[in-house]
Amino acid sequence: MDTSGQSQPRIFYGWYIVATCFFVAFLTVGLRNCFGIFVIPMSEELGWNRTTISFAAALGFLVNGVTQPFIGYIFDKLGGRRVITIGLAVMGIAAISLSFTFHILFLVFVFSLVLSTALSGPSLSNTMAMISKWFREKRATAVSLNSVGTSMGGLILVPFAMYFMQATNWRLTWAALGLVMIVLAVPLCLVFLRNDPSEKGLLPDGQLDSSEKGHEGRNREVYGEYEVSNWQDSFKTPPMWQLSGSYVVCGITTGTISTHFVPLAIDRGASPSMAALIFGVMMGLNVFGGLGAGILSDKFKRKNILGAVYFMRGLAYVALLIFPSTYGLWAFAITSGFSWVASVPLTSSLTADVYGLKALGTISGVTFFCHQVGSFGMILLAGFLFDVTGSYDVPFAIAGAFLFPAALSAFTIKETKYSARYSYRINETASMGY
Repeated sequence: MDTSGQSQPRIFYGWYIVATCFFVAFLTVGLRNCFGIFVIPMSEELGWNRTTISFAAALGFLVNGVTQPFIGYIFDKLGGRRVITIGLAVMGIAAISLSFTFHILFLVFVFSLVLSTALSGPSLSNTMAMISKWFREKRATAVSLNSVGTSMGGLILVPFAMYFMQATNWRLTWAALGLVMIVLAVPLCLVFLRNDPSEKGLLPDGQLDSSEKGHEGRNREVYGEYEVSNWQDSFKTPPMWQLSGSYVVCGITTGTISTHFVPLAIDRGASPSMAALIFGVMMGLNVFGGLGAGILSDKFKRKNILGAVYFMRGLAYVALLIFPSTYGLWAFAITSGFSWVASVPLTSSLTADVYGLKALGTISGVTFFCHQVGSFGMILLAGFLFDVTGSYDVPFAIAGAFLFPAALSAFTIKETKYSARYSYRINETASMGY
């Protein structure tokens, strides 16, 4: 059928996918980041120490990481729409169930096992893998908009949940968060999500699915040197180890922040509302950091921006330890705010560029597993060291120290050699006769 007379829609449908995934990230990661505000009230009412409740949080990160490759594999086989929607529904039910928490084993089962497994469905790994299928030229920009949703979740949901908790109690707060997910997120995904552009008769970036003359070279999929069909093959190459190793450190540092920053701020003299506000501002700044990193990496080498992000986050940890007052909290929030979420779209885009889209859900799941292993170990260690020393200084110092070798690992990735992004430019130039 001749499609030469067709015109492209005013708004490429891929941006509807981005908007939906943005809201999914807003709710899912926002809900997980809310766990920090529940640490003190749940511990006080149920008689838990920091190590006990930290174990539940840390195990949740680990379970989320362990299940992510398997859910990613299902994503690659069955498509993301079903996986994401079912995961959201189960998360909402689990969050409501947390309002009935009466024992640590109940918290472990519902939060650490059920909710954290369900989170692997609508995780950033899967939503970014879906978005990567819709975009090529603006891939990092698109996935960075998705990751910005996590920041908005921290900016809005965490202070809102703290306010709601102070007006009611922690049990009703869990129930409210779960209801929002079921009532809003699930229907939105059913209406708007589509697995790939072919379902709308399109190609990535909004080109019409056409075999018109003159478009073959432009539409042809370009393969990088390390393009794989099986995720296992990616581990035979250096970039996978560099990306995964840096992502372990990313998990160490962000997991520590999401679980222990609000308690640390309160221990340093900030009121609960002020602690939630500082956390919210940090998440708000992530909007600019994440989006800016995505836009920059579509213009420059992604690995250089990624290395700079880890280095900047390391400076934030240094500031937190040098300035132990409220000024240190704000310095940390501002500096880390521009670098927290920024590593996620950069890692996802670089992974897609190097290894292709065929097994991207599984590969992203494996790298995310590495991220969550780091989170598990550091969250648990931070809670234990707090109970032993009465301070968060030592665990935050340990976490921050890892960021500088992570920056070096990212900087040394040979992106120009292995990324299909540069192969595409070379092939395009060759086709023009240069």
